[in-house]
Amino acid sequence: MLDIKEKLKDLVETVMIPEVEDYLEDLSKLLETHSQTPDDMLAIQEMESFLVELQNILAVIEENKTPDSEYQRIYDYIMQNLDEHEHGHNLKEQED
Repeated sequence: MLDIKEKLKDLVETVMIPEVEDYLEDLSKLLETHSQTPDDMLAIQEMESFLVELQNILAVIEENKTPDSEYQRIYDYIMQNLDEHEHGHNLKEQED
């Protein structure tokens, strides 16, 4: 069984960072066509900041100076947000 640091690292590297990078790529296409809105510009700034936060999580894991309880808290927080996002996405699909 993977310890919480490995689970968190895997989640960040294989799920979160690729999703954020894909979203940023989609948003950058709006910039290329000059069809972005102010909300899109805000989303770009927020996603770039979030990407830095995710990279910081990986750096903290590498330092290995944080208690497992903190890794567990971060992991649980990300999973909760993923579940809420997925749940909200499914509700939106049902409404369409």
